[in-house]
Amino acid sequence: MERIVLRGGVLFDGLGGEGAGGDVLIAGERIAEIGRFTAPEDARVIDCAGLAVAPGFIDAHSHSDLQVLEDRREKTVQGVTTEVVGNCGFSAYPAGDDLKPLRDFANGIFCGDEAWGWRSAGEYLRAAAGSPAVNVASLVGHGSLRIAVAGNRLGRLNEREVERMEGLLDEALAGGACGFSTGLMYAPGSSAPLDELERLCRVTARRGKTYATHMRSYFSGLVDAVEEQIELARRAGCRLQISHLQAVGANNWPLQERALEKIEEARGEGIDIAFDCYPYVAGSTVLTQALPQWVLEGGIDGLLKRLADPAERARIERETEAALEWRWSDIYISAVGSARNQGAVGKNLAELSEARGRAPVEAMTDLLAEERGAVNMLCFNQSEENLRRTLAHPLSNIISDGFYVRGRPHPRLHGTFPLLLGEFCRKRGWLRLGEAINKITDRPARRFGIRERGRLAPGYFADVTVFDPAAVDSPATYDSPEQPPTGIRYVLRNGRPQRG
Repeated sequence: MERIVLRGGVLFDGLGGEGAGGDVLIAGERIAEIGRFTAPEDARVIDCAGLAVAPGFIDAHSHSDLQVLEDRREKTVQGVTTEVVGNCGFSAYPAGDDLKPLRDFANGIFCGDEAWGWRSAGEYLRAAAGSPAVNVASLVGHGSLRIAVAGNRLGRLNEREVERMEGLLDEALAGGACGFSTGLMYAPGSSAPLDELERLCRVTARRGKTYATHMRSYFSGLVDAVEEQIELARRAGCRLQISHLQAVGANNWPLQERALEKIEEARGEGIDIAFDCYPYVAGSTVLTQALPQWVLEGGIDGLLKRLADPAERARIERETEAALEWRWSDIYISAVGSARNQGAVGKNLAELSEARGRAPVEAMTDLLAEERGAVNMLCFNQSEENLRRTLAHPLSNIISDGFYVRGRPHPRLHGTFPLLLGEFCRKRGWLRLGEAINKITDRPARRFGIRERGRLAPGYFADVTVFDPAAVDSPATYDSPEQPPTGIRYVLRNGRPQRG
């Protein structure tokens, strides 16, 4: 059994306090001792003088469901040792005999192809246990459940279909999934009535797992969306995690204060509620999210059929413009599937409109038709002041919400955690270092039931990130996002040093 001593660093246990000098003894996969002790003669000693020694970071909201199975290092070099996937209603299981509907639904977020799909949580988690880069926890996606029982059909499901979803969810939770997620702005989940969600949340509560939600709105309907999720948690008795909380669109920025008040009131009532957020004012998703979601009934095939019908396309464009709460200049094309439209990557829709000589909404629907729906966007969402409030809020933990694209990814994929520690702790002073470390270690571990990780404590798995607090940061930008971070010195997972 290999033994490693991390000597002379400033130790942050993950609980939120300030660091204290000391050493860490790692024996095999576990932390054996912390503090002051005589190092075993056969131990490998790593000098950590002047460095912070923290639990390995936990990215509690990512979309690397397929990439965690590969030897990808974008998260490892940030200090991440565990990822929670299956967010926003998208999970890589349960898959039926026909894999196409699930792949069509999730490939835009998963950056997937036509060669994936698992029948159960157990199958997926067994595959993920072999990840060479990170530990993997997974939520069961509501959208994936719905597709397994009813395909891409929208609207109320019948009793037999809901019962089947309940059974599949219970099976997945019993098979090791850490909770249940919804994506209530994405078809088909967007069409689910409250009673369907309540029944699934009750299953989640019975299993003692977490319910994480991409709510129905982060725009003008933000407060109503928060209230709906609180009511679900109240009825079902489940632990509620609101995903990537923010108020999107300048006209809606004042709504964030009221949304936070609702969350705080629910917490005071005894509801186990918290939220997460990423340290950027811009987000990223699929471009179809800007459309009315009824156009996705029948999946991508249904979308393309409607876009090919001039009357239907005109209706889609009218409804899109009427409901859009972004400015066209806020929405940038980040990825497309074909070579012919690579020139669109990096342009916002106002610029694409000018280049094509088409109205912005027409330029958007043209591009979606040409790319068969396979377009990703980066969108500027929120204010700096609102971001500061969520990052520093006592009920938040910090996430990447990162996903891979065939184009220009959001910089959060490469920089979230070093940016938090460098830009927002050291430079801006929005959070204390110990507080920030808590939000990316022990707190997400407890929210998602990740046992024996997230703390520097004897007996815990030896997931450890060593960084230079004077140098840690991320140079990744929206224009140049694929730049590695600075200041991360060593990352150990299950006691083994990881390569960058």
